[in-house]
Amino acid sequence: QVPLVESGGGSVQAGGSLRLSCSGYEYSYSGDCMGWFRQVSGKQREAVAVIRSDGVTRYADSVKGRFTISKDNAENTLYLQMNSLKPEDTAMYSCAARKGSLRLVNGLDCWFNAWGQGTQVTVSS
Repeated sequence: QVPLVESGGGSVQAGGSLRLSCSGYEYSYSGDCMGWFRQVSGKQREAVAVIRSDGVTRYADSVKGRFTISKDNAENTLYLQMNSLKPEDTAMYSCAARKGSLRLVNGLDCWFNAWGQGTQVTVSS
């Protein structure tokens, strides 16, 4: 299986923007999703944004209106455009997919069982 690999993280000031990229995605089932999760040390991983194979998107309430998930099927690349960043957005961001037969985890009404290594996003006030 092709691994998921994220890039684009970094440090920005509050109000700034970053765009994350994830290579290695592939849709295996009709209605499958790709997504972005984030995790702060000591806290549970949370789904931030998902996009289905038909293009339908869903977002966590905390990022609605600020983050945009998109995909480039030709390049097999998933993106997360993050605008108006806040210090509370600081976390390790990972892209997620459904690959193989590992246990599935639900996030924003989609199912995932594979995550990349992650890319750190740090927002300073």
